[in-house]
Amino acid sequence: MSDTALVATSESAVPTRTVTARHSALVRVTHWITTLCFLALLVSGVEITISHPRFYWGEAGNVHTSPLFKLPIPASRSTVPTGYGYVMPDQNGWSRYLHFQSAWAAVLTGLFYVISSLFTGHLRKNLLPGKDDLSWRTCSTEISNHLRFKRPSEKEAWSYNLLQRITYLFVIFVLFPLVIWTGLAMSPAIASVFPFAVSVLGGQQSARTIHFFVTVLLSGFLLVHIMMIFLAGFSNRMRAMITGRVA
Repeated sequence: MSDTALVATSESAVPTRTVTARHSALVRVTHWITTLCFLALLVSGVEITISHPRFYWGEAGNVHTSPLFKLPIPASRSTVPTGYGYVMPDQNGWSRYLHFQSAWAAVLTGLFYVISSLFTGHLRKNLLPGKDDLSWRTCSTEISNHLRFKRPSEKEAWSYNLLQRITYLFVIFVLFPLVIWTGLAMSPAIASVFPFAVSVLGGQQSARTIHFFVTVLLSGFLLVHIMMIFLAGFSNRMRAMITGRVA
């Protein structure tokens, strides 16, 4: 038997290692579309807020109404009393168009993600906590590790820990639906067709105020999310979300 045959035989005996993707194509694509939509919503939302940085509670609110609270920033409209001696450039036109378009793109992407996750089992396997994860010992350990900014272990590169699962579920099924609901409640068309959807929130101005606070919570989630990515290993986590592979 020749040396060439021996080499070929030994190489064929080596089993081929299958590389399992950390994130499926569904998760990766919807993640980046949602990220772009949220950034567009955040930028355009800031511009819309600058046009009237006052928040009210109830059905109506204007410059002649006492606000629930106001942001200490100048407005882009001269009719809004802010205490500043100048007016910001008015960007209300393009910002509203971008806000509405990005919102619908985010809604459709979110619906596709949730429905697909139910059929593929992603929700059950990767997001729902197991019975063992809900023990007091596990919860206290995870909270302690996060408060001490402890670097995640290697195995966490392949699965979400308890706090991640709870946070993602809260964002997906509480904050996102609430920000969509309050956003639609500010629309006169929605208010006329579904008045209960607005009145249960306390009115259109109440919906705007709740919308603002939910946006603050989502922005806080984004900042913590980015911070934890750097803590866990930026290049490795980004590679997993772009290519699906951890290493």
